[in-house]
Amino acid sequence: MIAGTTTNVVFGLLRMAVLLAALDSSAGGRIGDYDVAATVTYVWLGQGLLAFVVLWGDSALSDRIRTGDVVVDLYRPWDLQWALLAEDLGRAGYCAVTRLVPPVVVGALFFPFRWPSAERWPLFAVSAVLAVLVSFGMRFLVNASTFWLLDNRGVGSLYGVGTGILCGLTVPLDFFPDWARFALWFTPFPAIMQSPIDVFLEHGSLWLTLGHQAVWAVVLFLLGKLVLSRAVRKVVVHGG
Repeated sequence: MIAGTTTNVVFGLLRMAVLLAALDSSAGGRIGDYDVAATVTYVWLGQGLLAFVVLWGDSALSDRIRTGDVVVDLYRPWDLQWALLAEDLGRAGYCAVTRLVPPVVVGALFFPFRWPSAERWPLFAVSAVLAVLVSFGMRFLVNASTFWLLDNRGVGSLYGVGTGILCGLTVPLDFFPDWARFALWFTPFPAIMQSPIDVFLEHGSLWLTLGHQAVWAVVLFLLGKLVLSRAVRKVVVHGG
């Protein structure tokens, strides 16, 4: 935990230096809705959300599929997808205290920081939970591809690299060209990172942002349920 938090803080400092240099070279010292305070808040909140939403993906389910242990999970008297979701929400609750709060505290103590109004805090909590649900739905699909591929490390690597750029972690989506930003909001990627940050910074339409997250959370969960139902029909365990 301490090593992870320290890494988040160090990389937060590097990202903040790069983005503030970009702001300094821009006309008026701002890009889109981002001035210095908004950019600093974006960086430290993003660093905290990294572990909270498991941005780079995980391999817990894919490892169990590859080893055949998933058969034990499928025999248990539970719905595998709901069980994994419950486990993920518990993990996110722990990370909210140990990984989300510390980088935000560092940013707020040592740099200009923009806090939301009091009524935004519960809405930010809702947006953060929806971000976890969308992330879970995408990670579940990436992991479920192992049922067909047997080894999904290539898919997982592509997901990790692509998500960092497309969700608004590398730079805010406001820094993208208009056509790219418009296209990305038709995908679930912004719902993982950019949406909770927008709610915190009070950028854009609140209800449109939350609605976009909610729709993708439901769509991805239902798609995952469909994929799992198709996958279990063809599970073959070798050896043992």
